[in-house]
Amino acid sequence: MLIADDQALVRGALGALLGLEPDLEVVGYAADGEEAIAEAGRLSPDVCLMDVQMPGIDGLEATRGVREASEGTRVLIVTTFAKPGYLRQALEAGASGFVVKDTPADQLAEAVRAVHAGQRVVDPALAEASLFDGANPLSERERQVLRRAGEGLTAPAIAAEVFLSAGTVRNLLSSAIGKTGARNRTAAARIAHDKGWI
Repeated sequence: MLIADDQALVRGALGALLGLEPDLEVVGYAADGEEAIAEAGRLSPDVCLMDVQMPGIDGLEATRGVREASEGTRVLIVTTFAKPGYLRQALEAGASGFVVKDTPADQLAEAVRAVHAGQRVVDPALAEASLFDGANPLSERERQVLRRAGEGLTAPAIAAEVFLSAGTVRNLLSSAIGKTGARNRTAAARIAHDKGWI
């Protein structure tokens, strides 16, 4: 198994815990998404444990890359961020499972075994939340401008950055506000972030 996480302590702890299992072997580590893809291609591990938020290529995009680099590798997302939007994106990217980091070690080992056996493993509470929250209603452009609005950029500043007119950016923000049910762009960005939509 390959463990991809940007925090060295977490990588080491996961490796040590899972290495105690007689039928599980850690064959490599990666500190970011790019390294995870490269290591998956080099090692062809049965399972890759993948964090979501990492510098550079995040875990969701890296999941796609790992699946392309090593078709036989199944990806199990192990993250602190239990957001329904992340779950949906992970499954769409080809992940076989999604669990949170506070999962007990024996359950994590069972999740690795299940994913290796071709089963899907999803944190039950997160699966329920995902069903009730529905799919991400935001278009790619709405996500793009809302992400920057959440960083405090004005419509003209966003427009210059994404090569759109300020009017188009305002229309996209207005649409995103309506879809999230927020009162303003800051609240819309917060709601979308909390749900894992941006």
